[in-house]
This record gives sequence, structure tokens and C-alpha cells, in this order.
Amino acid sequence: MTLKLVDVTKKFGPFTAVDQINMNIPKGEMFGMLGANGAGKTTTFRMILGLIDQSDGQITWDGKRIGYHSSHLVGYLPEERGLYPKMKVRDQLVYLGRLRGMKRSDIVKELESWLERFNVPEYIDKKIDELSKGNQQKIQFIASVIHQPELLILDEPFSGLDPVNVELLKKAVIDLKNEGTTILFSSHRMEHVEELCEHLCILHHGRSVVYGELREVKRSFGKMKLVIHADFKMDDLCHFEGVNQFKETLDGVEMQVQSDRVAQRIFEKLGGRGFVRKFALEEPSLNDIFIEKVGASYE
Repeated sequence: MTLKLVDVTKKFGPFTAVDQINMNIPKGEMFGMLGANGAGKTTTFRMILGLIDQSDGQITWDGKRIGYHSSHLVGYLPEERGLYPKMKVRDQLVYLGRLRGMKRSDIVKELESWLERFNVPEYIDKKIDELSKGNQQKIQFIASVIHQPELLILDEPFSGLDPVNVELLKKAVIDLKNEGTTILFSSHRMEHVEELCEHLCILHHGRSVVYGELREVKRSFGKMKLVIHADFKMDDLCHFEGVNQFKETLDGVEMQVQSDRVAQRIFEKLGGRGFVRKFALEEPSLNDIFIEKVGASYE
């Protein structure tokens, strides 16, 4: 089973929100989707869910048209919270599960299992607005997966969570992937996408500016990150041939270099100048690639 988007476009009057994007996401893969606010991510999600129709192109799941009629196959965790604040957790999840065609007994069983997993079994009869923002996020996550969807769309799933609960939810997401769920994952946190996703797409003004396997995207970027920690000044390196970006840090300098040969020449230049505590040539981070492709105005 594969989620496939072919030349998908969405226009709102004269404005093009999504412009001929193509994606191919096989079953059991976690696919990262990145972009600044207004890049077209949420519009794309809504088209996949069938909440809005695309202006052009095709969206299929397992070769068949996907839309609102197939919503029982899809789970969606939106960036904005959408729970009823005055309803109790049990009533809320039973209502949402019934909308997905589940039996009440199956819903309660799944709910109790997830609450145990998240270490909050006592929340089953609490009202949503009695919970912290982080625990509301846990309940909303449960609501998106309780019907065991084949395709799961996660829009900023770790929003509002402390580091301990981020790891808890991250483990749940990885387990769902390993059980065969296809996951479309969007986050402003580049390190989460790097850790969890094998393939990714970066949207900019509705267009795909980066698409492919994460390792290949990094390899084809053609620039590397050089980190040097030393007990002497290195500000002269900012003018060194082959250095694209240069930044002084508390411990030394960080720079973007064009190749490992440039790094070798810098290493030779530092000889005899003093003690070098760290000299590390690293692959470019996803954050480096994002800023280069989208611009430093990203929020």
C-alpha cells in the first residue's frame, strides 16, 4: 500500500497554496514534511483527508482515490487542539471512536491500554480542560490512533510536551511505524525529522524544493560543517577560500565548508598556533539544508 500524490495543486482564487507536488510514501514508512508557516503543509494534509478537494492532480492510497469516504483508514493529529474541553476523556474518545465505526467496548479497551502506556490511567474520567496542555496532547494523540489507522498524519505531534513525554510519544510513534502504519510527519523540530524519518519533502511557497531520502539529500548538498574548539583566535578563517559560512562560538568556531579538502587545508593552517581541543568535520544538518533552501526568515 502506498500513498501517492501526483502533480497535486490547490488554488484559492488567484492564490496557489500547493503547486504540483509529487510524493510517494510506501506502507510502514515515516515520511517527514517540512516547511515554514504558509508553505502548504496543512493544505496538503487537508487534501489527503478529503476535507478540501485538490484543484488538479491525483491523491491515491493503494491505487484508489483517497478522500473523506476513506477517513476510517486515516488518523489525523492536527497542530491545533480539537477536543471538547468540558467532556470527560472516556466520553470524548467513545464519541470519536464511534464516528470511526468502532464498538464502545473496543474503544474503552483501546483507551485504557493507551492511558496505561502513557502513565495516566486516572485521567479516563477527567474533563479535558482539567488536564495540562501536555496531557491534552496525549489524549488528542490517542484520539488519532484509537481506530488503528493504516495511514497516520501527525502535524506537530510533540507540541507542548516536556522532554520526558516527548520520548514517551516518540516511542509510541516508532512502534506504530514498526507495526506497519504509514506515517506522514510534520514538525518544526529538525532533529525529530532527522531522527525519525527516512525520506522527506521540504515545501516552500507551495512547491517542493527538496525531496528524497534523507541520507541522499545530505550527501548531495555538497557542503559540510566544520567545528573547531581551540584556545586561540581563529577569526581570520572567515576569509579562507572554500568557507561559505562562518560563526564564532563560546568554544571556538563553526563554519560551512565546500569539501573535506578545504577542511584539510584549514587543519594544516592551524598547525603550530596552539592547542586544538576539537576538530570535527560533520555532515550537514537538516537545519543547514532547510535554511539554505528556504531562507533564514524561517520562524
